[in-house]
Amino acid sequence: MVGPDNCIAVIPCFNEGRTVAAVVAALRRQLPAVLVVDDGSTDATATEAGVAGATVLRHPRNRGKGAAVKTGMAEAARRGFEWAVLLDGDGQHDADDLPAFWQSAQRTGARLVIGNRMPAAAAMPWLRRQVNRWMSRQLSRRAGQTLPDTQCGFRLVHLPTWGTLALRTERYEIESEMLLAFLTAGAPVTFVPIQTISRRGSHIHPVTDSLRWWRWWRQGAPAGCVPEKHPQPGPLPPPEFSSPAVSGAK
Repeated sequence: MVGPDNCIAVIPCFNEGRTVAAVVAALRRQLPAVLVVDDGSTDATATEAGVAGATVLRHPRNRGKGAAVKTGMAEAARRGFEWAVLLDGDGQHDADDLPAFWQSAQRTGARLVIGNRMPAAAAMPWLRRQVNRWMSRQLSRRAGQTLPDTQCGFRLVHLPTWGTLALRTERYEIESEMLLAFLTAGAPVTFVPIQTISRRGSHIHPVTDSLRWWRWWRQGAPAGCVPEKHPQPGPLPPPEFSSPAVSGAK
């Protein structure tokens, strides 16, 4: 079964002190635990998240979204959860959409469920919408199947499968790398429609991050056909969790 009893929220954050408390509070109404990874914030992100009821892990310096995701997922696995829901701390994802992720995973057997904003894409900023569509076309061609919203950070992840993957990226490429890694491993992936909540600000730098994504695409993205069969993942290996690099918030 997939549901709140075996699922934890993981929120990578950088300077989201104005919004993270509301995100945590909404999730706490549906989930037993919320992890916030404060990726070197210089504002009150850690304090606000902790007061709202999250367990906070902290990177002393900003290491990138991919690094924060890895830290949070490792801790989620260490705590014994089978599933983790990833979402951003800026309020662009609505916790009320979470049951649709569980239902989709239960119905399809997917090991990765990704939010799909494309049915309401007009609500997204124009440039971000165009970049997302371009990246999704590239990834769809390589995967040999239609992947409608490859850059959405709202995801339900099967932690035992996650634990078998060797992910290298440390920044925003993590969304693309994670998706292709699941598909290449033969782990089923599906998409579920979600609300599109527009936010004015973003930590994504369209030029810098697009160039970084392009370098990853040319140098490290897996190529080839996706396996048709979907073997069950093996047991979860010990998580890679470095205590010196992460400290709990007080």
